[in-house]
Amino acid sequence: MEEVSVNNDQVPPSQVDINLLRERDGERAELNSQKGVFEERKEFVCPAIGMEFESYEDAYNYYNCYAKEVGFRVRVKNSWFKRNSREKYGAVLCCSSQGFKRIKDVNRLRKETRTGCPAMVRMRLVDSKRWRILEVMLEHNHLLGAKIYKSLKKVGAGNKRKVQSSTDAEGRTIKLYRALVIDAGGNGNPNITSNEVINFSDHPYQLNLKKGDAQTIYNYFCRMQLTNPNFFYLIDLNDEGRLRNVFWADARSRSACGYFGDVIFLDNTYLSNKYEIPLVAFVGINHHGQYVLLGCALLSGEVKESYTWSFKAWVNCILGFSPQTIIIDRCNALHSAVSEIFPRSHHRFSLSHIMKKVPEKLGGLRNYDGIRKALIKAVYETSKVIEFEAAWGFMVQHFGVGDHEWLRSLYEDRARWAPVYLKDTFFAGLAASRPGETLSPFFDKYVHKQTPLKEFLDKYELALQKRHKEEALGDIESRNTNPTLKTRCSFELQLSKVYTKEIFRKFQFEVEEMYSCFSTTQLHIDGPVIIFLVKERVCVDGNRREIRDYEVLFNRAASEVRCICSCFNFMGYLCRHALCVLNFNGVEEIPSKYILSRWKKDYKRFHVADGGFHSVDATERVQWFSQLYRSALQVVEEGVISVDHYKVALEAFQNSLNRVHAVERKSE
Repeated sequence: MEEVSVNNDQVPPSQVDINLLRERDGERAELNSQKGVFEERKEFVCPAIGMEFESYEDAYNYYNCYAKEVGFRVRVKNSWFKRNSREKYGAVLCCSSQGFKRIKDVNRLRKETRTGCPAMVRMRLVDSKRWRILEVMLEHNHLLGAKIYKSLKKVGAGNKRKVQSSTDAEGRTIKLYRALVIDAGGNGNPNITSNEVINFSDHPYQLNLKKGDAQTIYNYFCRMQLTNPNFFYLIDLNDEGRLRNVFWADARSRSACGYFGDVIFLDNTYLSNKYEIPLVAFVGINHHGQYVLLGCALLSGEVKESYTWSFKAWVNCILGFSPQTIIIDRCNALHSAVSEIFPRSHHRFSLSHIMKKVPEKLGGLRNYDGIRKALIKAVYETSKVIEFEAAWGFMVQHFGVGDHEWLRSLYEDRARWAPVYLKDTFFAGLAASRPGETLSPFFDKYVHKQTPLKEFLDKYELALQKRHKEEALGDIESRNTNPTLKTRCSFELQLSKVYTKEIFRKFQFEVEEMYSCFSTTQLHIDGPVIIFLVKERVCVDGNRREIRDYEVLFNRAASEVRCICSCFNFMGYLCRHALCVLNFNGVEEIPSKYILSRWKKDYKRFHVADGGFHSVDATERVQWFSQLYRSALQVVEEGVISVDHYKVALEAFQNSLNRVHAVERKSE
């Protein structure tokens, strides 16, 4: 297995296979180890904007080998040098048929071979001290092929060394070209060595790509690196050098991990349902309660090795950060991978996915409707473990489904999906713990069963643009409008000034529903801890109402209030029952511990996401870049709200740049 990464620390070129870039149409070119050249050359990847090389010589050798593959010769059209050091910093390589003879040479006996061919590449030395291709013209206006090499057949002894030297150069270029994708960056985690990175797995599976898909992926990554400064990707190869798994995350996704990576949902809908694209999405939830993308992967299959690789890639991308809670589909391979990579996180199965499978798994049973209702009652209408066990036992005995394999395995895993067992797990609204709540696929309405990869990559950007626009509009509305208060409750007024519009709307509903709670009484006192019983009239089966009891623990000294419904952990804000107890005890403001920063309208403005690291070492430039980029992105997002915001942000950037330049002048 081998891997390609794009951040800053490089995997050695010898550990990367060029077949990664030659994977199109399921064909591979075999390397002749004796000659050091490829026997089949039609799959050589063309030059592309964004390619980078360690040196000018590497770039020249690559283009020269490409020219031999296609059937033309190369010459240097232009070179640029720095005045003082004479260091080369730019060049244009072109086809030898470029241009025309000068007028004074026209009458010479030598035959005219130039045709004004436009084929060329323009490259430049960039800040990373690498040579990057900035402009490419692939089209020729003359015949290509072996005919132009006739003169090589009649080489003398003195020239044989040159030909051999050219072959050696090609062998070297192949190695350099292997490092091509890596050289756009490197391993994003300075604490992980190359060997650790390239040995994530050794499973022989490979991506089921269609014609041109590998080139589409490569072109997309090259383009994103030019337009998205903090873009990250990793590529996994099997032992035969074929694409097996791919991971990527753009700048916004990487930034969002620092803000909203506390709870993630691994959306493998497209992989598990055998879509054309084997997509897996890392999804979080932002301060407006909206889905936010934290990364994407294309995996070769639903096997532990692929899932493990994708998790390691994501950790590598976000510099070692570990989420508090991970919600996954109920899948043994997936659960095993999560347990291995995130041993300290809470691993929970998606209740939404489980309930969606009920018709498929139980639909053939004779008493399906009754079984479904009994299951819903056990899952959603029990507040204590003993109640859940009793309801489940009744369902099994009454309908005689004790031997049903799916229900039996579901019961064995109950501690990872049933709400009564998960009350100490923080979900930030992704629990789907109430009837009717579901976790929708992130790319819902953008991807169907037969969507090809190229079409998906186009829709991927459209989907992200839509999500970003929704978040920006949410920010503007939350800051520029004051919500209408519906009660005289002090809790409503308090959080109307703090929370984003959408999160406040949800909390406001809890405040309104306080009026359905008609009784608050003490049950038990144990020192500073008092347990209250709150009675509520709830709607069931349409308009029918029934009374339910909720126990609430209250500790005034510790400013603690906890309800048995665990709304705070499931949703991220206090429930109506807890609010009733606070109100009953004369508390006029919600304790600060129950006002989560992640829901505040100014959260991204004042919260500096650290991405999992807490110190800056002088050698860790990757972390410097990530931190600076996230901080700058906050200013950018704020700066586009209005013209005044834009002017202030632009002035701030200019002032910051001047101060940085002042540091440079002092160091000189």
